Amino acid sequence: MSELAAWVEGIALIGPGLPGWAAARPVLAGEARLVVAATEVPKLTVLPPAERRRVGPVVRLALATGLAACEAAGADPSTLPTVFCSAGGDGANCHAICETLASDDRLISPIRFHNSVNNAASGYWGIATGAMAPSAIVAAFDGSFAMGLLEALAQLASSLEAGERLLLISHDVPYPAPLNAARPMLDACGIGLVLARHRTDRAVARLVAHLTDNAAPGTLAEPLESIRLGTPTGRALPLMRALAIGAGGDCVLEIHESLSLSVTAVPT
Repeated sequence: MSELAAWVEGIALIGPGLPGWAAARPVLAGEARLVVAATEVPKLTVLPPAERRRVGPVVRLALATGLAACEAAGADPSTLPTVFCSAGGDGANCHAICETLASDDRLISPIRFHNSVNNAASGYWGIATGAMAPSAIVAAFDGSFAMGLLEALAQLASSLEAGERLLLISHDVPYPAPLNAARPMLDACGIGLVLARHRTDRAVARLVAHLTDNAAPGTLAEPLESIRLGTPTGRALPLMRALAIGAGGDCVLEIHESLSLSVTAVPT
């Protein structure tokens, strides 16, 4: 595959002890110490009250992450095409459905059903922002962020409109017991990137990526390495570190055991 490239205009990160990009950047750059704490998913006011009552942490995390990235880029969220990537979607909702199916009353509520699909976050994003632009959904286990980034870069490369931008949102929340025994996750983590096909005054870095068979991603210092390995979205932390340092750098984001995405972050 030939190289794919895009300009980064907005960055968002919400994770354990990382309550936003402003707090995460110095930690990733090695300028501050990470104090690990439970991920705080911001409260949302962009959804109507009825929808706010229906959504769980997965959707709240996805929307908060995407909105933060758009704010950082000075972008109107209603205008951007989106790529949502999540390794497992809404595990709490899946758990509730399984409980219902295992009970005497096996009727699934329509709300539970429509929240169970992997594009639920995309649907609520449209309700919250009024977005009518295309939206893609990616799920690839621990390689979900890498595949989501590949999808976003491919979409930008095929765009016919100069200056087109796109929003990438990666979001994962741990499953409840007993599902978490089969698929353990450390904590919730969300990453958002506003990407542009061409350079603008908002650009903070350029990403250049290509597929590789090198499946040995670089490690991070603890406790960031535990977050990287403990959350599917956290697999993107080497790239976020390169963006935080601001001096450029290479990283390898593993898709599976024999395929990875090599990404170079070039500062502006």
